[in-house]
Amino acid sequence: MHKFPIKLPRYFFIAFLVLFFLGGQPVEFGQEAAYFHGFYIPKPLVRIGLGLNFSDVTIRASSGMKIFEVTDSYKLVADSADEVRVKGLREKLTEKFDIQIAQFGERKEAESYAEKVRNKIQNQVYVEADLETDLKSRVYAVKAGDFLTRQDALSFIKILNQAGIQDTWILREDITEQGTKMLWITVDNELKPLKETSILYFIPTSAQSFLSFNGRRYRGILILKSTRKGMVLINVLNLEDYLKGVVPQELAPDIFGEIEALKAQAVAARTYAAKNLGLYRDLGYDLDDTQKTQVYGGLSAEHPLSSRAVEETAGEVALYRGNLINALYTSTCGGKTEKSENIFEGTPLPYLVGTECIYEDRPEYVLERNSVFPPVFNGERNITREIAFLISLDVIPGRPGPEYFKEPASCEEALEWISRARELTGKKNEPVAAEPSPLNFLSLGRLLVQAFGWKDRVANLILKSEADFILQEFPKLNQSDWNLMAYLVLEEIFPQDKRIADKDRPATRSDVALALSRVVWSSRDWLRRGIFKKLTKDGAVFLEDGEEKTLRLSPAVFLLKNESEDRQPAERFTLQGGEEAAWMEQDGEVRWLEITFPPNTNVLDRSSRFYRWNQRISREEAEKKVNQYYPIGRLVDLDVLKRGESKRAIELRITGEEGQVVVRGLKIRNVLGLRDTLFIIEREYDAQGGVSHFDFSGKGWGHGVGLCQVGAFGMAQQGAGYKDILRKYYHGIRIEKIALK
Repeated sequence: MHKFPIKLPRYFFIAFLVLFFLGGQPVEFGQEAAYFHGFYIPKPLVRIGLGLNFSDVTIRASSGMKIFEVTDSYKLVADSADEVRVKGLREKLTEKFDIQIAQFGERKEAESYAEKVRNKIQNQVYVEADLETDLKSRVYAVKAGDFLTRQDALSFIKILNQAGIQDTWILREDITEQGTKMLWITVDNELKPLKETSILYFIPTSAQSFLSFNGRRYRGILILKSTRKGMVLINVLNLEDYLKGVVPQELAPDIFGEIEALKAQAVAARTYAAKNLGLYRDLGYDLDDTQKTQVYGGLSAEHPLSSRAVEETAGEVALYRGNLINALYTSTCGGKTEKSENIFEGTPLPYLVGTECIYEDRPEYVLERNSVFPPVFNGERNITREIAFLISLDVIPGRPGPEYFKEPASCEEALEWISRARELTGKKNEPVAAEPSPLNFLSLGRLLVQAFGWKDRVANLILKSEADFILQEFPKLNQSDWNLMAYLVLEEIFPQDKRIADKDRPATRSDVALALSRVVWSSRDWLRRGIFKKLTKDGAVFLEDGEEKTLRLSPAVFLLKNESEDRQPAERFTLQGGEEAAWMEQDGEVRWLEITFPPNTNVLDRSSRFYRWNQRISREEAEKKVNQYYPIGRLVDLDVLKRGESKRAIELRITGEEGQVVVRGLKIRNVLGLRDTLFIIEREYDAQGGVSHFDFSGKGWGHGVGLCQVGAFGMAQQGAGYKDILRKYYHGIRIEKIALK
C-alpha cells in the first residue's frame, strides 16, 4: 500500500484550501453538497456581496461560530464565538468621472464600436461590463475617461459632440486611494492583529445556527476579505435559500399574497441569478444584495408564502432556444410593457417585446342580492350602511322598510336593541333603568351611558369649559345632562345639533340605530379583509393572509361598493377576481360584503398606486438634474421626439441655452428623476412667457420591460398559473429544470 507523507507541502495545502473555499468548479443543480469544516451547504452555491469598503464589521452567531483565518498559513481563530468585530483602515475617499459613450448587449459589438471612437478622439476609450446599474441584465459600456472633476467630463463631452458622438452619459464613482484593509479582530474581548492579506471565514457551529450582520440574519457562511475596493463581506449559501431572501424583497407577500405570482417571481429571480453567476467575479462574489442585481434580505426577509413559491418551483428556469433569458422585471408597467431595445438599447431580444398587460381569459362573476333593500334616511343623511351593519349583527331583527325607521322609538324597543348591542361589545349585563316612552335624545343618552358603563367617562373625561364650548348654542340643561350630552356629541354618537336637547322631540328608530351603529362599530374591528377570488357552488372564495377560504354567503347578504372611501349599498356586483374585499360573518355565513373596485379599466396592474402618477418639477430643479450629465446651461425646454410601442418616451430632446442633447431609453428616467418613461409633459409659464414648471402625468414604476410584477399578481388573482404568467411576459420561452455548467 502506498502511504502519503504525514505532512503535506505548505503551499499545496493552501492552494487546495483556497479552491475548496472559493469553488473553482461550475455550480450545478443537484443533490451534491459542499462542506465547510463540517457545515453542510447543498449545491448549487451562490456568493452574495453584502457591501464594500467596510471599516468596521460586527458579526454575531445565534448559537456559536467557528472563525478561520487564511493567509500564508491556516489557523483556527475561535472555536465557538458568539460575536466578533473586525476593524479596518479606510483610506481617503475621493471620486472620479467617466463618460459612457454607448452600451451593447455583447462585448464583441462594444469592442468594435470602441475602436471606431478611438480613431476619432485622442483619449482613453475602453469597454467595461456595466455593473453599476439596475438593468437586471449584463451590458457592455464603451467609456472614455478617467476625469477627476465633473467639469472636466462636461468639457470633454463638447469634444465628443464635435466628433459626431452625441448620446453620452456622465458616470460618477466613489473610489479610495487604497481600499480598506483588515487590521484587528476582537473575539471574546481579546484583540488580535490581522495581516492585510487575511481572509476570514465565519462558520456556524451547527446546522441550526445562523449568522447576523447589521441586524439581518443570514443562512450559510460569511467570508470577509480585502479586495481592490476595500473589505468586502460575502454570504455563501445554497441558491434556493438565497432566493428565499430575494423573492419577498422583490414582490412583497404581505401585499401581493398570490402564490402563483410569487412562483413566477421565483422562476424569474432564479433565472436571473443563474445567468449572472460570477458577475462580480473580480471581487470574489456573484451578485450583490441591492437592486443593481436583485434585492436580497437574507433569512430576516423570508416569508412562509414566498418560501413556498421557491420550494414549489425548485430548480426551474426560463429558457429561450435552450439558453437562459435575461429575466427582466418591472414593478408596474402602466398597461403595456416595452421592447427591451427601446429602453436599454443594444440587440433586440425576441422574448422581451411589448406586451399588453391584460388577461384575455379572465372570468366574470355576478353576485346579486335576493331582495332589494331600499335606502334609509336620517334627515337628509343616507344611513343604509349603518342599518345594514346592525341587521347583519342581529341587533335589529328582520329587514324592516324605510318607513319603520321614521317612526318614534319606544323605550322597550330601544332597550332591546341596546341589550343585543351590549352583548356584542362584551359589557356586563347589568340592569338598565327604564325611561319614559317615547324616547327623546336625553333619555336615549341616559340609557346608553348606563348600559355601556360610561358614568365615569362623563364625570371625569370632559371638563366644564369643554362641555360649554361644545354645547354653546344648546339650550341650558342641568349639569349632569349637560356633561352627558357634551360627551356623546364629542364622541360623535349624537350629532352636534341643538335640537337634540329638545325634550319634546322624540328619538326615531333611525336616531337609535345611528347612535348604536357608532357605538358598536367603534368597539372593535368587525370586518375581515382579503382579496375576492371567485364564486363557487359552495360560496365565495377569498384570499386572507395568504390562505384561500370558501365562505357561505347569506341569501340576504348586504353588498356595499367602496369607491374612493365612499361606501354605497349595491344590488349587484360584476367581479373579475382580485378585488379588495371586507366582510363580516355571523352564524357561519357572510352577511356583509364590501368590495373596493379598482379604476375602471381592464389592465392587470390597475391596483398599483403607481398605475397613474403626477410629478411637478420646477425648471430650475430640472435644469440642475440635467446639468449633472449634460452641459446644456440654462434649461429652455423638454420635447419627446419618439415613443415606443407602449407609448413610453424613448427619445427626449433637452434644449438649453448652451447646447442641445437627445437622451434615449432608460437614461430619460434617470436624468429627470421620474418613476417611469411613460409620461406626457405639460408646461406652466411665468410672466415673461418662459417655462416655470414641467408637469409630468405618467403611468408605471420601473423600466417597463419584461414581467410586470403587479400584472403578474393581477393574473394570479384571476386564476392564472405561474407558467402562464411567465409565458405571457416572456414570449416564446420554455420553463425547465436544468443543470448549470
